[in-house]
Amino acid sequence: MQDQSSEDDRSTSKKRSLKEQQKKAIARALKDVINELKLIDVEDLIAYIRTDHHANISDLVKSSSELYFKQDTLRYGMAASVDVDWDRPPTISLDLEFYHHGVWIYFTLILANPENAINVSCIEMTNSTKDEDETIRRLVDALEDARAPSDS
Repeated sequence: MQDQSSEDDRSTSKKRSLKEQQKKAIARALKDVINELKLIDVEDLIAYIRTDHHANISDLVKSSSELYFKQDTLRYGMAASVDVDWDRPPTISLDLEFYHHGVWIYFTLILANPENAINVSCIEMTNSTKDEDETIRRLVDALEDARAPSDS
């Protein structure tokens, strides 16, 4: 009985480790886009979210990512929320979707001060495998290959 419990603990730990590696890879890839999004006037972004102006939010996400990602690899998932209170800075949540080379990532980007966060809802891959190293490699490769060519 104890052996089964140890196996379950190891399996849970491996899954947690894989999820953390995935989140870190996505966060690294999105660093510049996050910085661009945080240049948007927060009052305007809050207004767009509160009034369901999803086309405006989509345009902002698109323009914030176009310098860093190939066209249509990163897009707004048509859902957003804002948490505003008198005693702290606002927190903006944007549902985003990434697709490139058979890798789909559905996640929520949380813009906050001082820390941002990423909550991954789902990662899907064509011809997926149980090999965790292969999964991470494909994810990182897709994120890197989706980068827009630099002009330098």
